[in-house]
Amino acid sequence: MNSLNAISPIDGRYRGKVEALAGYFSEGALIRYRVRVEIEYFIALNNELAFSAEVKEPTMQERLRDIYRSFTDADAEEIKEIEKTTNHDVKAVEYFLKRHFDALGLADYKEFIHFGLTSQDINNTSVPLSMKECHEQVLMPYYEKILGIVEARAREWQGIPMLAHTHGQPASPTTLGKEFEVFAYRLRRQMEQLRQMTFSAKFGGATGNLNAHRVAYPQHDWRAFANDFVANHLGLERQQFTTQIENYDNMAAYFDACKRIGVILIDLCRDIWTYISMNYFKQKIKAGEVGSSAMPHKVNPIDFENAEGNLGLANAIFEHLSHKLPISRMQRDLTDSTVSRNIGVPIAHTIIALASLEKGMGKLLLNEQALADDLENNWAVVAEAIQTILRSIGYPNPYEALKALTRTNEKVTAQTIAAFVDGLDVADEVKGRIKQITPHNYVGYYEL
Repeated sequence: MNSLNAISPIDGRYRGKVEALAGYFSEGALIRYRVRVEIEYFIALNNELAFSAEVKEPTMQERLRDIYRSFTDADAEEIKEIEKTTNHDVKAVEYFLKRHFDALGLADYKEFIHFGLTSQDINNTSVPLSMKECHEQVLMPYYEKILGIVEARAREWQGIPMLAHTHGQPASPTTLGKEFEVFAYRLRRQMEQLRQMTFSAKFGGATGNLNAHRVAYPQHDWRAFANDFVANHLGLERQQFTTQIENYDNMAAYFDACKRIGVILIDLCRDIWTYISMNYFKQKIKAGEVGSSAMPHKVNPIDFENAEGNLGLANAIFEHLSHKLPISRMQRDLTDSTVSRNIGVPIAHTIIALASLEKGMGKLLLNEQALADDLENNWAVVAEAIQTILRSIGYPNPYEALKALTRTNEKVTAQTIAAFVDGLDVADEVKGRIKQITPHNYVGYYEL
């Protein structure tokens, strides 16, 4: 498929940014994960039942594992071809493996492939396994990279005073670095929750009770076997009580955690976009780039806009996944199957957003003079400091006095404030303290 013909921009315009996800969430990747689970199950089952001394040999086990380790697109195509006959994707994997067993001289043991299982025992281990490995190898490292960038900016700019805006109006000053640290702090807390997420799997037969295993080999503890297989062969946590499909509650929690991080990053994008519009930041200019097809002067904050848009798409899909997947009619319906095939979509939009955010952050140029000018033009914001000092010494009605001074259509300047302070009936020491306050230094605790 030519990327120009792709319906989704994930596989078209943005394919280069999300190429790594194909190894976790493409159709070929899902097939490969299914093959992997089936083979690992076969090996574990033989360790439990000892039906083949040959399969217990490490050399043979490694030859079996090579089936999924060296899995190719041609192998996936072979399975898809089998599926045209079976009209069942997991059964096609079973038949594919039986062909390989013939080639390995294991024909006598073919019926132990997929023994006692339903397709969801394979799907509900393959999908969370792919999620876990993508989380560890792709998504979490990128979240951490973005966090590191935000933290670095917070440290770099911690001493830069900035006029705050509450309700869009000038408010008590802060520092640029502290405002970036707010986002770093929020990201750290949510990412810590994300690190504690459990990737769990369903593995229990047709309706979750291991019926077939128990009736065939009643002397074995199949619950213990299933727990050990899922934990020690796949690195997942087995859900103890399920229907035919997994409960999806932990998966929903994961999507919600990603969504919360997305919300924080949207908030960050919008704030930086606004600071650029206020000229607090300029952006590095790249030769040859065009900001507008009509206005030659423009350098648009497109990276933050792109990030915001993709994070919005990701969150909308995360929301549907977390709401829909835990709901299934009685022991199962098929709605989870088609929905779960889209798990890679919001993760892809998230990766696209993170790439744009990283690029945008790298282009920011601090315009310190614009921040200083804004502070100098808003001396009214020191009114809070003055009235609070006056309150502390028992001065009558200080709030009202400062309100009368500042809530006028007249511009409040340094001279306006100085004249007001000179007219106060307070000790010279208090006047001196007040006169030390400026919009540039009234920033409270800002050290990180």
